[in-house]
Amino acid sequence: MVIQGWLYNLRESGKLLFPLFRDGTGVIQGVVVKKSVAPEIFEQARHLTQESSVRITGKVRADQRAPGGFELDVTNLEVVQRIPPESGYPITPKEHGVEFLMDHRHLWLRSARQRAILGVRHEIIKACRDFFDERGFTLVDTPIFTPAACEGTTTLFEVNYFEEKAYLAQSGQLYNEAAAAAVGKTYCFGPTFRAEKSKTRRHLTEFWMIEPEMAFADLEDACALAEQLVAFVVERVLSRRLGDLATLERDVSKLENCTVPFPRMRYDDAVRILKESGSEIQWGGDFGGGDETILSGKFEKPVVVTHYPSQVKAFYMAPDPARPEVALCVDMLAPEGYGEIIGGGERLADYDLLLKRIEEQKLPREAFEWYLDLRRYGTFPHAGFGMAQAIGSKLDVREPRDAAPGSEGFALGDWPARNRQSIRLESGLFLCVESSCQSLLVNLSKAKFTG
Repeated sequence: MVIQGWLYNLRESGKLLFPLFRDGTGVIQGVVVKKSVAPEIFEQARHLTQESSVRITGKVRADQRAPGGFELDVTNLEVVQRIPPESGYPITPKEHGVEFLMDHRHLWLRSARQRAILGVRHEIIKACRDFFDERGFTLVDTPIFTPAACEGTTTLFEVNYFEEKAYLAQSGQLYNEAAAAAVGKTYCFGPTFRAEKSKTRRHLTEFWMIEPEMAFADLEDACALAEQLVAFVVERVLSRRLGDLATLERDVSKLENCTVPFPRMRYDDAVRILKESGSEIQWGGDFGGGDETILSGKFEKPVVVTHYPSQVKAFYMAPDPARPEVALCVDMLAPEGYGEIIGGGERLADYDLLLKRIEEQKLPREAFEWYLDLRRYGTFPHAGFGMAQAIGSKLDVREPRDAAPGSEGFALGDWPARNRQSIRLESGLFLCVESSCQSLLVNLSKAKFTG
């Protein structure tokens, strides 16, 4: 057979060479026996440098001692490019600092650990799409340029749109509400931007988020769907990506606990628990990272918290008719310190109250006239949520940038420089798709950052 790929590593023992080749699907050990190949082939193999690109011909045989359980008896070798030894591949098989690796992120992606993260990320994304497609949801792509804020005006990236102001989308949710009136159940899955100059492991300025929206649905429908989605995605990754999880040293026993139903509580109960645990949180305040860690640490699976004060939630959240001071909203907090991975709830369907909220928050009414139209013409109860931090939590990757292939800036250029901000890799990874949902599955405990 012929393998096309790159040299991962090379070991020499007398008249035997043991090159490790990788081709994007995995790594296989080759065996080059001096007497079994032409002299020039042996010398070419002997002088290969790390990450040189090659085409190798040989016969595969089982060998449990070899990486992956197979070896390739090399019979021929074609060197596509040999990296000169004097320049050398920057990421050698030794320990490197995080700053160095982030500066070379475009090359670091080739490492076993980074490839495993990409594999799990791919599986999570496919599982999310399968989950909604199999349940009758219609994918609708929402705009990336928007005329106004969805999640708050302080986190908008402003752009010049043909001499007019526009913003990079914070969420596709408002557009999803329009699509829900057309198709009943919809979802969008695309890039999202938050202009938060944060130095915490809970934030990214650019990430992908999946957001379902359901017509004639309420808070309970949103909670049930969120639980089912997370459990479905975790089970899919466990069934198809155990090898990648092993590479990432992820403790899968914590993922195996991720089955429905999830524990639930109201904000009032959460505040009481936090105060009993030493938090200084007061009723009416939003939870900080430490509060989320305390709450989620009391459970072995994600916990669902509902009915937050309206004042800490977005303008479009519906109030509880029995207690107007609280919203019909939900946050899902992942265990192991990952915090919020899902946020959503029931939307405001009342035209007058929605208009009042827009005016109270001094949002530009003209930018929301189309959104008000959804309440003018056939308003309906509806609910949904956004999930984004799932990859990190499932992987147990503590730094969300580590679960994003280009981290926060590759699509905008200057990839390495943007990746340098606040890189702190600690022990851990859960499973996410928003900056809240990229973390359920990897364990970086005692990790050494090598090529």
